[in-house]
Amino acid sequence: MPFTSTPVSSLSPTSSSNRSSAMAVRVNPSILILCISLLLSTSHSQQLTTSFYHKSCPRFEQIMQDTTTNKQIASPTTAGAALRLFFHDCLVDGCDASVLISSTPFNKAERDADINLSLPGDGFDVVVRAKTALELTCPGVVSCSDILAVATRNIVTMMGGPFYNVKLGRRDGLVSRASRAENILPKPTMSMNRIIKIFKSIGFSVQEMVALTGAHTIGFSHCSMISSDIYNYSRTSQFDPSYNPRYAAGLRNACADYRKNPSLSVFNDIMTPRDFDNSYYKNLPKGLGVLRSDRALVMDRRTRPFVELYARDQKAFFEAFGRAIEKLSLYGVKSGRSGEIRRRCDSFN
Repeated sequence: MPFTSTPVSSLSPTSSSNRSSAMAVRVNPSILILCISLLLSTSHSQQLTTSFYHKSCPRFEQIMQDTTTNKQIASPTTAGAALRLFFHDCLVDGCDASVLISSTPFNKAERDADINLSLPGDGFDVVVRAKTALELTCPGVVSCSDILAVATRNIVTMMGGPFYNVKLGRRDGLVSRASRAENILPKPTMSMNRIIKIFKSIGFSVQEMVALTGAHTIGFSHCSMISSDIYNYSRTSQFDPSYNPRYAAGLRNACADYRKNPSLSVFNDIMTPRDFDNSYYKNLPKGLGVLRSDRALVMDRRTRPFVELYARDQKAFFEAFGRAIEKLSLYGVKSGRSGEIRRRCDSFN
Protein backbone atom coordinates (compact mmCIF):
# COMPACT_ATOMS: atom_id res chain seq x y z
CA MET A 1 0.00 0.00 0.00
CA PRO A 2 1.48 3.34 -1.05
CA PHE A 3 1.50 5.14 2.26
CA THR A 4 4.61 7.25 2.85
CA SER A 5 6.09 8.62 6.00
CA THR A 6 8.81 11.16 6.58
CA PRO A 7 12.13 9.35 7.05
CA VAL A 8 14.05 9.98 10.23
CA SER A 9 17.57 11.07 9.31
CA SER A 10 20.25 8.66 10.48
CA LEU A 11 22.86 10.15 12.76
CA SER A 12 26.33 8.68 12.69
CA PRO A 13 27.83 8.25 16.17
CA THR A 14 31.15 9.90 16.78
CA SER A 15 34.03 8.07 18.40
CA SER A 16 36.67 9.42 20.75
CA SER A 17 39.58 7.42 22.21
CA ASN A 18 38.16 4.18 20.73
CA ARG A 19 34.86 4.76 22.57
CA SER A 20 31.48 5.07 20.78
CA SER A 21 29.11 7.59 22.25
CA ALA A 22 25.37 6.99 22.00
CA MET A 23 23.23 9.83 20.73
CA ALA A 24 19.57 9.97 21.78
CA VAL A 25 17.02 11.10 19.22
CA ARG A 26 13.80 12.62 20.47
CA VAL A 27 10.85 11.64 18.27
CA ASN A 28 7.51 13.48 18.27
CA PRO A 29 5.06 10.95 19.81
CA SER A 30 2.25 11.87 17.38
CA ILE A 31 4.51 11.20 14.38
CA LEU A 32 5.62 7.89 15.91
CA ILE A 33 1.99 6.80 16.46
CA LEU A 34 1.07 7.75 12.88
CA CYS A 35 4.01 5.78 11.44
CA ILE A 36 3.15 2.72 13.53
CA SER A 37 -0.53 2.87 12.53
CA LEU A 38 0.34 3.15 8.84
CA LEU A 39 2.77 0.23 9.06
CA LEU A 40 0.15 -1.92 10.81
CA SER A 41 -2.45 -0.92 8.25
CA THR A 42 -0.12 -1.91 5.41
CA SER A 43 0.66 -5.24 7.09
CA HIS A 44 -3.00 -6.10 7.59
CA SER A 45 -4.05 -4.99 4.10
CA GLN A 46 -1.47 -7.33 2.56
CA GLN A 47 -3.46 -10.24 4.00
CA LEU A 48 -6.56 -9.27 1.98
CA THR A 49 -7.46 -10.79 -1.38
CA THR A 50 -10.29 -10.46 -3.89
CA SER A 51 -10.89 -14.23 -3.69
CA PHE A 52 -11.17 -14.39 0.10
CA TYR A 53 -14.73 -15.84 0.14
CA HIS A 54 -14.51 -18.10 -2.93
CA LYS A 55 -14.44 -21.25 -0.79
CA SER A 56 -16.00 -20.14 2.49
CA CYS A 57 -18.95 -18.29 0.91
CA PRO A 58 -19.12 -18.99 -2.86
CA ARG A 59 -22.32 -16.96 -3.37
CA PHE A 60 -20.93 -13.85 -1.66
CA GLU A 61 -20.56 -11.75 -4.82
CA GLN A 62 -23.97 -12.71 -6.20
CA ILE A 63 -25.76 -12.03 -2.91
CA MET A 64 -24.04 -8.66 -2.64
CA GLN A 65 -24.92 -7.75 -6.22
CA ASP A 66 -28.57 -8.75 -5.82
CA THR A 67 -28.94 -6.94 -2.51
CA THR A 68 -27.34 -3.68 -3.60
CA THR A 69 -29.18 -3.60 -6.92
CA ASN A 70 -32.59 -4.23 -5.36
CA LYS A 71 -31.98 -1.68 -2.62
CA GLN A 72 -30.81 1.02 -5.03
CA ILE A 73 -33.83 0.47 -7.29
CA ALA A 74 -36.21 0.65 -4.34
CA SER A 75 -34.48 3.66 -2.73
CA PRO A 76 -32.45 5.79 -5.19
CA THR A 77 -30.85 7.74 -2.34
CA THR A 78 -28.99 4.57 -1.26
CA ALA A 79 -25.98 5.30 -3.47
CA GLY A 80 -25.04 8.59 -1.85
CA ALA A 81 -25.93 7.21 1.58
CA ALA A 82 -23.70 4.14 1.29
CA LEU A 83 -20.79 6.11 -0.14
CA ARG A 84 -20.93 8.67 2.67
CA LEU A 85 -21.26 5.93 5.29
CA PHE A 86 -18.19 4.20 3.87
CA PHE A 87 -16.13 7.41 4.03
CA HIS A 88 -17.20 8.17 7.58
CA ASP A 89 -16.31 4.63 8.62
CA CYS A 90 -12.88 4.46 6.98
CA LEU A 91 -11.62 7.91 7.94
CA VAL A 92 -12.07 7.13 11.65
CA ASP A 93 -9.38 4.59 12.51
CA GLY A 94 -9.86 2.55 9.35
CA CYS A 95 -12.45 0.53 7.42
CA ASP A 96 -13.74 -1.65 10.26
CA ALA A 97 -17.52 -1.05 10.34
CA SER A 98 -17.19 0.84 13.64
CA VAL A 99 -19.68 3.43 12.36
CA LEU A 100 -22.40 0.75 12.30
CA ILE A 101 -22.27 0.08 16.05
CA SER A 102 -25.22 1.30 18.12
CA SER A 103 -24.64 3.19 21.36
CA THR A 104 -25.24 1.62 24.75
CA PRO A 105 -25.75 3.15 28.21
CA PHE A 106 -22.01 2.65 28.68
CA ASN A 107 -20.69 3.89 25.34
CA LYS A 108 -21.66 6.63 22.90
CA ALA A 109 -20.75 5.10 19.54
CA GLU A 110 -19.50 6.77 16.34
CA ARG A 111 -22.88 6.81 14.64
CA ASP A 112 -24.20 9.09 17.41
CA ALA A 113 -21.45 11.69 17.07
CA ASP A 114 -22.98 15.02 16.05
CA ILE A 115 -21.29 14.90 12.64
CA ASN A 116 -22.79 11.44 11.97
CA LEU A 117 -26.37 12.11 13.03
CA SER A 118 -27.22 13.12 9.47
CA LEU A 119 -25.97 9.85 7.95
CA PRO A 120 -28.93 8.57 5.89
CA GLY A 121 -30.63 5.38 7.01
CA ASP A 122 -30.45 3.80 3.55
CA GLY A 123 -26.70 3.32 3.94
CA PHE A 124 -27.15 1.33 7.13
CA ASP A 125 -30.10 -0.57 5.67
CA VAL A 126 -28.28 -1.93 2.63
CA VAL A 127 -25.61 -3.38 4.94
CA VAL A 128 -28.23 -4.96 7.24
CA ARG A 129 -30.02 -6.53 4.27
CA ALA A 130 -26.82 -7.97 2.86
CA LYS A 131 -25.69 -9.27 6.24
CA THR A 132 -29.06 -10.97 6.81
CA ALA A 133 -28.92 -12.71 3.44
CA LEU A 134 -25.30 -13.78 3.91
CA GLU A 135 -25.89 -15.12 7.42
CA LEU A 136 -28.59 -17.40 6.01
CA THR A 137 -26.19 -18.76 3.41
CA CYS A 138 -22.83 -18.78 5.19
CA PRO A 139 -23.28 -17.84 8.88
CA GLY A 140 -20.40 -16.28 10.77
CA VAL A 141 -18.18 -15.91 7.71
CA VAL A 142 -18.53 -12.46 6.14
CA SER A 143 -17.59 -9.31 8.03
CA CYS A 144 -19.74 -6.18 8.09
CA SER A 145 -16.74 -4.12 6.98
CA ASP A 146 -16.38 -6.22 3.83
CA ILE A 147 -20.10 -5.87 3.17
CA LEU A 148 -19.96 -2.07 3.41
CA ALA A 149 -16.88 -1.89 1.16
CA VAL A 150 -18.41 -4.06 -1.57
CA ALA A 151 -21.86 -2.47 -1.34
CA THR A 152 -20.24 0.94 -1.89
CA ARG A 153 -18.27 -0.27 -4.93
CA ASN A 154 -21.31 -1.99 -6.45
CA ILE A 155 -23.50 1.07 -6.15
CA VAL A 156 -20.84 3.47 -7.46
CA THR A 157 -20.55 1.25 -10.54
CA MET A 158 -24.33 0.98 -10.84
CA MET A 159 -24.56 4.79 -10.92
CA GLY A 160 -22.16 4.95 -13.85
CA GLY A 161 -18.94 5.33 -11.88
CA PRO A 162 -15.69 3.37 -12.24
CA PHE A 163 -15.28 -0.25 -11.25
CA TYR A 164 -12.42 -0.80 -8.82
CA ASN A 165 -11.14 -3.86 -6.99
CA VAL A 166 -12.18 -4.47 -3.40
CA LYS A 167 -9.86 -6.80 -1.54
CA LEU A 168 -11.60 -8.86 1.13
CA GLY A 169 -10.84 -10.38 4.50
CA ARG A 170 -11.36 -7.40 6.79
CA ARG A 171 -12.49 -8.08 10.33
CA ASP A 172 -14.88 -5.84 12.20
CA GLY A 173 -13.46 -3.43 14.73
CA LEU A 174 -13.81 -3.80 18.49
CA VAL A 175 -14.03 -0.09 19.32
CA SER A 176 -16.53 2.61 18.38
CA ARG A 177 -16.45 5.98 20.14
CA ALA A 178 -18.27 9.17 19.15
CA SER A 179 -15.36 11.30 20.34
CA ARG A 180 -13.07 9.79 17.71
CA ALA A 181 -15.44 10.76 14.91
CA GLU A 182 -15.78 14.30 16.19
CA ASN A 183 -12.02 14.74 16.35
CA ILE A 184 -11.11 13.17 13.00
CA LEU A 185 -13.82 13.63 10.38
CA PRO A 186 -13.48 16.71 8.14
CA LYS A 187 -16.33 19.21 8.34
CA PRO A 188 -17.57 21.39 5.45
CA THR A 189 -16.91 24.51 7.51
CA MET A 190 -13.22 23.70 8.00
CA SER A 191 -10.51 25.62 6.19
CA MET A 192 -8.84 23.93 3.23
CA ASN A 193 -5.60 23.88 5.23
CA ARG A 194 -7.29 21.82 7.93
CA ILE A 195 -8.96 19.43 5.48
CA ILE A 196 -5.71 18.83 3.59
CA LYS A 197 -3.95 18.21 6.90
CA ILE A 198 -6.56 15.59 7.91
CA PHE A 199 -6.10 13.64 4.68
CA LYS A 200 -2.32 13.98 4.82
CA SER A 201 -2.35 12.53 8.34
CA ILE A 202 -3.71 9.25 6.97
CA GLY A 203 -1.41 9.16 3.97
CA PHE A 204 -3.44 10.86 1.24
CA SER A 205 -2.15 13.54 -1.13
CA VAL A 206 -3.98 16.71 -2.15
CA GLN A 207 -4.81 15.15 -5.51
CA GLU A 208 -6.23 12.04 -3.86
CA MET A 209 -8.30 14.20 -1.53
CA VAL A 210 -9.76 16.16 -4.46
CA ALA A 211 -10.53 12.92 -6.32
CA LEU A 212 -12.28 11.41 -3.30
CA THR A 213 -14.32 14.58 -2.82
CA GLY A 214 -15.73 13.89 -6.28
CA ALA A 215 -18.02 11.43 -4.49
CA HIS A 216 -20.21 14.52 -4.02
CA THR A 217 -21.31 13.98 -7.60
CA ILE A 218 -24.11 11.90 -6.04
CA GLY A 219 -25.98 12.21 -2.77
CA PHE A 220 -27.31 15.19 -0.90
CA SER A 221 -26.59 17.55 1.98
CA HIS A 222 -28.95 18.59 4.75
CA CYS A 223 -30.05 22.20 4.70
CA SER A 224 -28.91 22.61 8.30
CA MET A 225 -25.31 22.14 7.08
CA ILE A 226 -25.50 25.17 4.77
CA SER A 227 -27.96 27.41 6.60
CA SER A 228 -25.27 29.83 7.81
CA ASP A 229 -24.07 30.24 4.21
CA ILE A 230 -27.46 31.02 2.67
CA TYR A 231 -29.26 32.97 5.40
CA ASN A 232 -28.03 36.17 7.04
CA TYR A 233 -24.49 35.50 5.93
CA SER A 234 -23.22 39.00 6.69
CA ARG A 235 -24.32 42.59 7.09
CA THR A 236 -23.85 43.18 3.37
CA SER A 237 -25.06 39.87 1.91
CA GLN A 238 -27.81 37.38 2.70
CA PHE A 239 -25.67 34.55 1.31
CA ASP A 240 -22.02 33.64 0.82
CA PRO A 241 -20.89 35.57 -2.28
CA SER A 242 -18.94 32.53 -3.51
CA TYR A 243 -22.32 31.07 -4.51
CA ASN A 244 -23.82 31.75 -7.92
CA PRO A 245 -26.59 34.28 -6.99
CA ARG A 246 -29.36 32.38 -8.76
CA TYR A 247 -28.22 29.14 -7.20
CA ALA A 248 -28.15 30.73 -3.74
CA ALA A 249 -31.71 31.98 -4.27
CA GLY A 250 -32.78 28.46 -5.21
CA LEU A 251 -31.13 26.99 -2.12
CA ARG A 252 -32.76 29.59 0.11
CA ASN A 253 -36.14 28.67 -1.32
CA ALA A 254 -35.56 24.90 -1.11
CA CYS A 255 -34.35 25.09 2.50
CA ALA A 256 -36.90 27.61 3.75
CA ASP A 257 -38.48 25.19 6.25
CA TYR A 258 -35.28 23.52 7.47
CA ARG A 259 -35.92 24.53 11.09
CA LYS A 260 -39.28 22.76 11.09
CA ASN A 261 -38.01 19.87 9.00
CA PRO A 262 -34.43 18.91 9.98
CA SER A 263 -34.31 16.21 7.28
CA LEU A 264 -34.76 18.74 4.47
CA SER A 265 -31.94 18.24 1.94
CA VAL A 266 -30.60 19.40 -1.42
CA PHE A 267 -28.63 17.50 -4.06
CA ASN A 268 -24.86 17.91 -4.01
CA ASP A 269 -24.80 18.00 -7.82
CA ILE A 270 -27.63 20.11 -9.19
CA MET A 271 -27.01 19.09 -12.82
CA THR A 272 -26.82 15.26 -12.77
CA PRO A 273 -27.65 14.24 -9.18
CA ARG A 274 -28.26 10.57 -10.03
CA ASP A 275 -25.20 10.02 -12.21
CA PHE A 276 -21.67 9.34 -11.03
CA ASP A 277 -19.81 11.64 -13.41
CA ASN A 278 -17.55 14.71 -13.44
CA SER A 279 -20.39 17.22 -13.40
CA TYR A 280 -19.54 18.05 -9.78
CA TYR A 281 -16.20 19.54 -10.86
CA LYS A 282 -17.78 21.42 -13.76
CA ASN A 283 -20.19 23.04 -11.32
CA LEU A 284 -17.58 24.43 -8.94
CA PRO A 285 -16.13 27.26 -11.09
CA LYS A 286 -19.74 28.39 -11.71
CA GLY A 287 -20.44 28.83 -8.00
CA LEU A 288 -22.65 25.73 -7.87
CA GLY A 289 -20.98 23.91 -4.98
CA VAL A 290 -23.40 23.21 -2.13
CA LEU A 291 -20.94 23.01 0.74
CA ARG A 292 -18.40 25.64 1.71
CA SER A 293 -15.63 23.05 1.38
CA ASP A 294 -16.81 22.29 -2.16
CA ARG A 295 -16.52 25.90 -3.23
CA ALA A 296 -13.16 26.21 -1.48
CA LEU A 297 -11.68 23.57 -3.78
CA VAL A 298 -11.82 25.91 -6.75
CA MET A 299 -10.49 28.89 -4.79
CA ASP A 300 -7.38 27.24 -3.32
CA ARG A 301 -4.29 27.18 -5.55
CA ARG A 302 -3.34 23.70 -4.33
CA THR A 303 -6.66 22.07 -5.25
CA ARG A 304 -7.89 24.14 -8.21
CA PRO A 305 -5.61 22.46 -10.82
CA PHE A 306 -7.13 19.07 -10.00
CA VAL A 307 -10.67 20.47 -10.11
CA GLU A 308 -9.93 21.85 -13.57
CA LEU A 309 -8.36 18.56 -14.69
CA TYR A 310 -11.31 16.44 -13.61
CA ALA A 311 -13.82 18.96 -14.98
CA ARG A 312 -12.42 18.60 -18.49
CA ASP A 313 -11.44 14.91 -18.35
CA GLN A 314 -13.91 12.45 -16.83
CA LYS A 315 -11.61 9.50 -17.59
CA ALA A 316 -8.85 11.12 -15.50
CA PHE A 317 -11.33 11.60 -12.65
CA PHE A 318 -12.56 8.01 -12.80
CA GLU A 319 -9.01 6.64 -12.80
CA ALA A 320 -7.96 8.87 -9.90
CA PHE A 321 -11.12 8.15 -7.91
CA GLY A 322 -10.77 4.40 -8.43
CA ARG A 323 -7.16 4.41 -7.21
CA ALA A 324 -7.91 6.66 -4.25
CA ILE A 325 -10.98 4.82 -2.98
CA GLU A 326 -9.27 1.46 -3.41
CA LYS A 327 -6.44 2.82 -1.29
CA LEU A 328 -8.93 4.16 1.26
CA SER A 329 -10.66 0.78 1.44
CA LEU A 330 -7.39 -0.71 2.72
CA TYR A 331 -6.75 1.95 5.34
CA GLY A 332 -6.68 0.75 8.94
CA VAL A 333 -8.12 -2.70 8.19
CA LYS A 334 -8.26 -5.15 11.08
CA SER A 335 -7.21 -8.78 11.00
CA GLY A 336 -6.75 -11.65 13.43
CA ARG A 337 -7.36 -10.79 17.06
CA SER A 338 -7.62 -7.08 16.31
CA GLY A 339 -11.13 -7.70 14.99
CA GLU A 340 -14.05 -10.11 14.79
CA ILE A 341 -16.82 -11.30 12.47
CA ARG A 342 -19.92 -9.74 14.00
CA ARG A 343 -23.13 -11.69 14.15
CA ARG A 344 -25.01 -8.39 13.97
CA CYS A 345 -23.48 -5.35 12.33
CA ASP A 346 -24.82 -2.93 14.95
CA SER A 347 -23.32 -4.63 18.00
CA PHE A 348 -20.12 -6.31 19.13
CA ASN A 349 -20.25 -10.08 19.72
